[in-house]
Amino acid sequence: MNRRTLLHATTALGAATLTAGATTRADAASSRTPGRDRPLRVHVVMFDGVEELDFTAPYEVFSASGYFADREVEVRYVTLDGPRTVEAAYGTRLRVDHGWAPEEAELLVVPGGGYARREDPGVWAEIRRGSLPRALAAATRPGLTVSALCTGVMLLSAAGLTSGRPCTTHHRARADLERQGGVLKNARVVDDGDLVTAGGVTSGLDLALWLVRRELGADAAVGLEEMLEYEARGTVWTARSRR
Repeated sequence: MNRRTLLHATTALGAATLTAGATTRADAASSRTPGRDRPLRVHVVMFDGVEELDFTAPYEVFSASGYFADREVEVRYVTLDGPRTVEAAYGTRLRVDHGWAPEEAELLVVPGGGYARREDPGVWAEIRRGSLPRALAAATRPGLTVSALCTGVMLLSAAGLTSGRPCTTHHRARADLERQGGVLKNARVVDDGDLVTAGGVTSGLDLALWLVRRELGADAAVGLEEMLEYEARGTVWTARSRR
């Protein structure tokens, strides 16, 4: 696949109608690492009031990652209450075709939105409602990495997933995260094994690139950086022993 074809294949997010549930396949899948013959399944959690860049950046990175790895990657948007249209923070309307199924995923990605405004819809509304934090708490299991960026980390905090764990979030929510028991690290991405968190908004690119590097290898991450014309920035804090 030439570069022009690849760039065309990864511009779906700029189309007038966004379609969730894209699957990307590696061009070279003949030799697979033992234990990695299954697709890497990534679920991006959606809710009304979610920040546009929070969910589109990780989605594009993971969707394009299969072009640079020998492992198939499946990425989908999911909502807790089943297929429906989600309205994001700035009015973008997105049809989400998949319901909640964390048992089918290896990675959950939780974006943020609306926390600083403390308005409905958004993270604050989801925390008050309680259903999404409870579902996130119940989703944890061996083999699943739960990740979040920006104020999506506060949904993990409401679920009790960050208490006593190294983590980070948007700078305007850091004090709240620490008060709720999170062990703050001064890093753009914090990898504590099955819990990976990142800072605000644009950190979604760095979160996704780090997880690609971790799960698919450095070559895949470097290839994505070249395609995106973006170099991962900031510090990645990692636990000495993961999972």
